[in-house]
Amino acid sequence: MFTLSSLSKPKKITLQELRTQIMDILDSQQGTFAVAFKNITSNETLLINEHENFHAASTMKTPVMIEVFKQAKEHKFSMDDSIVVKNEFKSIADSSLYSLNPADDSEQELYKHIGEKRTISSLVYDMIIASSNLATNIMIELVNAKNIMATMQKFGAKDIRVLRGVEDSKAFEKGLNNTTTAYDLMLLFDKMARGKMVSKNACDAMIKILLDQKFNEIIPARLPKEVKVAHKTGFITGVHHDSGIVFLPDGKKYVLVLLSKGWTDEATIINAMAKVSELTYQYAKQF
Repeated sequence: MFTLSSLSKPKKITLQELRTQIMDILDSQQGTFAVAFKNITSNETLLINEHENFHAASTMKTPVMIEVFKQAKEHKFSMDDSIVVKNEFKSIADSSLYSLNPADDSEQELYKHIGEKRTISSLVYDMIIASSNLATNIMIELVNAKNIMATMQKFGAKDIRVLRGVEDSKAFEKGLNNTTTAYDLMLLFDKMARGKMVSKNACDAMIKILLDQKFNEIIPARLPKEVKVAHKTGFITGVHHDSGIVFLPDGKKYVLVLLSKGWTDEATIINAMAKVSELTYQYAKQF
């Protein structure tokens, strides 16, 4: 006789099985990958190539945002203060001036407002959700890259390097690039998810911004609509990253960082990383 009790419960995936599933996907791809997963509730982690250095691309905009909120908390300025939009910056290589090309920026509206004022909060918003390079360089000039680096060190992210703004070609030619590791980005988002980055209010405000991310091809792509992701992507030629906090409807949350480099087929890599995100979600929702 059939009874409900005769139904066997679905077998839970173990963390080791999740690792194997992820490696099966990544090992079949061209390139180098890093994965950092952390369950905020249980503190369990899954780490793959977590200390491998990658060109940070736009993931470095998260540390910039953190430093802006930190200096605002220190009353160096208010997030409601206004700042003039400009497109002229100094290279860290030789202090020569350079400008950004709007065609190379994922957000171009801000270029129409050069010479006008915008609030710091609106520039941070554009920097994160639309990955505005122009807003990023204005914010880095405001808070100073050295201060960003010092704050990253304070929070334990010792391998993140934010040396310069975007499109500083002379610095690029000298190998002076912004870099990151999956482990360090995981540390930052873990602290943010726990309300321990700058302040609880600052964490809530930063998460609210990250939830509006416009580029959703990787971590959120294969997840249910009710799952919310506060994240920051980064992509340049041969590099594609995603990193952030995943919020499940039942209150669970976890950090996921996916970094990649050295590939040639971007669409295939994006799809593979989205599958890794889906596997991680399937694992996390079990508990």
